[in-house]
Amino acid sequence: MTISLSLPRQSPASRFAPGLLLTAGIVVAAFTLRLVPALSMFSPLILAVVLGVGLRNALGLPAAALPGMQFALRRLLRLGIVTLGLQLTLSQIAEVGLTGVAIIVTGLCATFGFTTLAGRALGVPANLTRLIATGTSVCGASAVLAAHAVGGKSDEDVAYAIACVTLFGTAAMLVLPLLGQGLDPRAYGLWTGASIHEVAQVVAAGAQHGPEAAAFATISKLTRVALLAPLILLMARAQGSESRAPFPLFVLGFLVLVLVASSGLVPASVTAASVPLTQGLLAMGLAAMGLQTDVRRLAARGLRPLALGALASVFIAGLTLALVRIAA
Repeated sequence: MTISLSLPRQSPASRFAPGLLLTAGIVVAAFTLRLVPALSMFSPLILAVVLGVGLRNALGLPAAALPGMQFALRRLLRLGIVTLGLQLTLSQIAEVGLTGVAIIVTGLCATFGFTTLAGRALGVPANLTRLIATGTSVCGASAVLAAHAVGGKSDEDVAYAIACVTLFGTAAMLVLPLLGQGLDPRAYGLWTGASIHEVAQVVAAGAQHGPEAAAFATISKLTRVALLAPLILLMARAQGSESRAPFPLFVLGFLVLVLVASSGLVPASVTAASVPLTQGLLAMGLAAMGLQTDVRRLAARGLRPLALGALASVFIAGLTLALVRIAA
């Protein structure tokens, strides 16, 4: 008779619990830190990845946390991108007008193309260039995460790209209000919405020129966010031609919820509740990403990716300002 000794199989809950609890703790800390006045300009997404990176590099990473972290990184962040669709309606896009949409689309496409070519010229790895291009041209950390979800090869590339778009998006948030003094509120709002990276940064910059500018900046920015879906679909097709990447169903989920939100059937309370839910889900994914990021390996990338982020940010701000002035 053969006696087999084996350890009891872990249930999914016990397997994922350590990592999910760790990332959830980081998210709670990120939302709490945002209440500090000096840190209120940063979104919980940014604070979550910073805390994750700091914890990983100061204390290390427990092996038991890996399954839950991977779940947060792959599943929860995609769910967060889907729920982002509830915060945008087709009527909001209509408020921007055909000229405004044309400026936003031109700025996005031109910036993505310019950043891709500049990355090649600077010798920045193709995957990192793609993430910086997406984050700068569309909507910061959320766009970087979505681009990584289709064919991403390195979580550390994501951390570097988010650092780039955060740094230069924050700089734009501070500088554009000074440079936009001669613009009327709607033109200024369109410019900031078409060029600054994160939604929170756009709101802060728009508010510097009054409530009308802040409102139009937010609408312009959300219109730009909507363009994330077709861009990611194009990326998936390009990736699929080489690596047979899976079709990004989460992008279809995003589009479906945009249509649902546009129907007028969604209560305002549901839309309001989707904002912290989306931020929480994306922050969980970013916290997990930060926990897997080794700063020493990031430092080995050098300054070229940082220079690429700076060039891309200056390009989109300069181009969209020129287009806004021409259209005025």
